[in-house]
Amino acid sequence: MSKKYSFGIDIDGTVTTQEFMVPYINKHFNTNVTLDDFTEYNLLNVLPIDAVEFQNWFLATEIEMYTNPPVQKFAHETLQKWYPNAALNYITARQDNSFDVTNHWFKNQQIPMDSLSIVGNASKVAAAKKHQVELFFEDKYENAIQLHEELNIPIILFDAPYNRLTLPNDVIRVQSWQEAERWVAKEFGI
Repeated sequence: MSKKYSFGIDIDGTVTTQEFMVPYINKHFNTNVTLDDFTEYNLLNVLPIDAVEFQNWFLATEIEMYTNPPVQKFAHETLQKWYPNAALNYITARQDNSFDVTNHWFKNQQIPMDSLSIVGNASKVAAAKKHQVELFFEDKYENAIQLHEELNIPIILFDAPYNRLTLPNDVIRVQSWQEAERWVAKEFGI
């Protein structure tokens, strides 16, 4: 039996907690920031860190950070609930070198998955089109707007200090996976 729906789901800050990188940043750069300090998605705009130093640190640390990030509260239960009726297509801006660690993390966490697309710096739109995504879950404002405009589908935007800009209709801000689940139940009947 084929699945009834196709969902596109970002990973970092959507399935994982939004603050999972903060301890790594604080430790390496000797800062004491919290998620609330990140009022923009581009960390270099809110942290007094040299761009080249940050890029070098990120490249050296990304696999370690992706090894065991915490799962957002109720994400696992919600995704399990949807899995029989919806294809769960994870589409992430992580880089190609993170495919194995990401795949392993999903297996370890026992989070259901139909596909994993690692798009790096490219747009998520092509991967969403490939999987005929009808709904997308995201935490980055710019991605949510682009996906909505180019695919004309509803987007669930997980609220964060870095994405609190005005939203168009059909980009729905939620505070939790439970709120997302209620919206999907109402709109998709699952």
